[in-house]
Amino acid sequence: MSAPTTTRGKVARWALNVYAALGLAYLFVPIAWIVMFSFNEPRGNYNIVWQRFTLDNWRDPFSDEGLTDAFVRSLQIAAISTSVAVVLGSMIAIGLARYSFRGSGPLNFLLVLPLTTPEIVIGSSLAALFLDWDVTRGFTTVVIAHIMFQVSFVALTVRARVRGFDWTLEQAAQDLGATPFRTFWTVTFPLILPGILAAALLSFALSIDDFIITLFNAGSLSTFPIYIDGSFRVRFPPQVNVLATTILVFSVAMMAIGLLWGLRDRRRNR
Repeated sequence: MSAPTTTRGKVARWALNVYAALGLAYLFVPIAWIVMFSFNEPRGNYNIVWQRFTLDNWRDPFSDEGLTDAFVRSLQIAAISTSVAVVLGSMIAIGLARYSFRGSGPLNFLLVLPLTTPEIVIGSSLAALFLDWDVTRGFTTVVIAHIMFQVSFVALTVRARVRGFDWTLEQAAQDLGATPFRTFWTVTFPLILPGILAAALLSFALSIDDFIITLFNAGSLSTFPIYIDGSFRVRFPPQVNVLATTILVFSVAMMAIGLLWGLRDRRRNR
């Protein structure tokens, strides 16, 4: 290999590393900024200028009653909608992966459609539907709206896990006398559980984070993102950063647990 070719390869690798580092910085600097300002002692109504380090914000993260209520309400919505979406999406994923039937193609298209449709279209369409049916918008309508887009994420995530599943394991269990119900809970479910947990974590995070669809269907209900958007016009308390950091730490912990679980399963299968 000639010297110019070697030099060109080194330059290309160096440029790729720099590009990757810039991309990661673009993704993680805002997150680091939120964490850093959760330890800031602000002056005035806005926590956007660094003053000095303090732990006072973490001593009472729920001091803002309105923010705390909105945060708890978002957790409730996320928990209910994720639970329903995981069940529906997992059943859809297993049905599409296990059986071939007429209409599976259009069904696959319908699953992808909510992911490619702009949120403002989904939110406004649902709001028009609820208004047409004279349904009061609030907690229930937000849960329904979240389930609608969460099902697609769950179904596609679980299907990616189920796609490599060996269905002969179920046949072997039934040949040994297991009922279909027992076969599912002792053979199928444990093997696809990592995919279900990953889908649940993704859906939960999307539900807490959602703003546009929630705004159209919340009515007078205030969730965590809606409260932050409204309060930023007059004040931005440091408790916003504290609660956001708490969500971040919880999400990272759950991903770490899932990763360790997956590594343990791989070691067992070797």
